[in-house]
Amino acid sequence: MDYEAYASYHAVNLEAQTSTASPVELVLVLFDGLLDELARAKGHIEARRFEQKGESITKCINILNGLSSALDYDNGGEVVTNLARLYDYCVWRLHDASLSLDTAILDEVCALLATLKGGWQGVGEAHG
Repeated sequence: MDYEAYASYHAVNLEAQTSTASPVELVLVLFDGLLDELARAKGHIEARRFEQKGESITKCINILNGLSSALDYDNGGEVVTNLARLYDYCVWRLHDASLSLDTAILDEVCALLATLKGGWQGVGEAHG
């Protein structure tokens, strides 16, 4: 596979998705990227590609930190506080998975994030 061609396509596709996206749609794009990267991290662990595993886990943690830092703590109340705690928990579990090379932890984080993504999709549908 031509990695440069794939990366170029991916960049153009991402730009097209985000250029006119609402804030909720942007969050969903981040969740899609996060879940894709978690799948790559799992594959790297299974194939014993530890350097790439580290890069994937770092990308996931950076996305989670970005999602957390974008939360409106002043106006979001308990929902935002709980969401921030879930993001922090996922980061903590990703560190654990990276050290222990336990793909079951990645599955746990994927399941949590899939549930959160579903919630964001519901918000998007409710606000049209």
